[in-house]
Amino acid sequence: MATSSSARTGVAGLDEVLSGGLTRGRVFLLEGNPGTGKTTVAMQFLIEGVARKERCLYITLSETEDELRESAHSHGWDLNGIDLFELVPPESLLDEKQQQSLLYSSDLELGETTRRIFDAFHQLKPDRVVLDSLSEIRLLAQSSLRYRRQILALKHFFSTQNATVLMLDDLTADMADKTVHSVAHGVIKLEELAPEYGPERRRARIVKYRGRRFRGGYHDFIIETGGVRIFPRLVSAEHKTSFERDVVKSGSDELDALLGGGLERGSSVLVLGPAGMGKSLLILTFIAAAVARGERAAMFIFDEEISLFINRALGLGIDMQKMIDQGSLLIEQVDAAELSPGEFSHRVRHCVETHGVRTIVVDSLNGYQTAMQEENALILHMHELLQYLNRQGVTTFLTVAQHGLVGDMKAPVDVTYLADTVVLLRYFEAQGRVRRAISIIKKRTGEHEDTIREFRIGSSGIRLGEPLVGFQGVLRGVPTFTGEAPRLLEDERK
Repeated sequence: MATSSSARTGVAGLDEVLSGGLTRGRVFLLEGNPGTGKTTVAMQFLIEGVARKERCLYITLSETEDELRESAHSHGWDLNGIDLFELVPPESLLDEKQQQSLLYSSDLELGETTRRIFDAFHQLKPDRVVLDSLSEIRLLAQSSLRYRRQILALKHFFSTQNATVLMLDDLTADMADKTVHSVAHGVIKLEELAPEYGPERRRARIVKYRGRRFRGGYHDFIIETGGVRIFPRLVSAEHKTSFERDVVKSGSDELDALLGGGLERGSSVLVLGPAGMGKSLLILTFIAAAVARGERAAMFIFDEEISLFINRALGLGIDMQKMIDQGSLLIEQVDAAELSPGEFSHRVRHCVETHGVRTIVVDSLNGYQTAMQEENALILHMHELLQYLNRQGVTTFLTVAQHGLVGDMKAPVDVTYLADTVVLLRYFEAQGRVRRAISIIKKRTGEHEDTIREFRIGSSGIRLGEPLVGFQGVLRGVPTFTGEAPRLLEDERK
């Protein structure tokens, strides 16, 4: 048996949430409705014990040994090294003529069930134990008082055996009975949510853990081939680093001048504008400049097919495929309907901490919002994610597509106060043509131009025109000519 004071769970991310694992020699409760992943977590807990040369016992009152082995096989596991103790009724109880079930048979009383559990303990002397599940014991007890006495008896017995015990409860009986909550050393709750569209969303929460600080709140998790993976809630304050806050250039002298010389490393940039303005291509100039400096960048694309985006970039003279092939650019197509916010944060962290990425693009927040239950949650998630990236010295770019094309436009979510720099793009009409305007609305980290300039994206890159001093109302999309006609950009095709 290992000498560590904590027993590792074997579940990716759970030990981080628990600040190390489960305290050895204590009783823990894992609860959740059917289908939330309790049995999978329990198996991972025991498989981890086998890997650490510990004796492991799985006591099942709800599933047969064959069912457990089949479930393990679906994850690519075998249960070698785990003692499976199947608590089943005597063969006579399976006679159809008796029409009796395991739970209500007079031949399998609660006391007999408990005695057989104790016998298995004395015989095997396990280090780790899973008891699946308490719902069957609750039904056998038939009364709340008897059930409470039985749980206390089990807890006192377990405490004398110096085994780490994980008791499962599927919450199919009395939901108001919190007996085990008061008895258990710690309680882990698994939940499953069913959104209107897309797959189920699962999340975990540590309800209690005596004598230890843990990461509170909800943590998204998934069940995949290979087991449960938990994505601990991101806390930016835990990830402080030191780095040089140098100036990040875009590769366009005109754009850098508008930005007051460039962007500060470790800052966040929000690009706002209606659909089709070129928000993604504008940010792509910063990606190309970062790669040219020998840095790595990553893009998370929610709304556009990657192959189409790569082709569009070629029109700007930027070969994204070459960047991808040489490992300088990591690009991922994100399906918001299939991805939880916690998993997305985990992927972003993986890019930063594993691949050393210094520039991150999230395109767009409109797509990211669809992965959220509520807008408030989106803002909180983005706040922690941006703070984390800023403290890692990562320059972050976010795009938001505003509703409408001209006139009074609104964003589906307001995160302008979170960003260090806000770039506003607008359509305007002049001389019988639809044109584009760019302005810097906000920059926390230094001076910037307060002018409104025309811009155009073409094969030669980003081009900016002179300040639009002859117009008023450009940002509203309905400009009024007020003075001398400005010098506007000519079409590259002429």
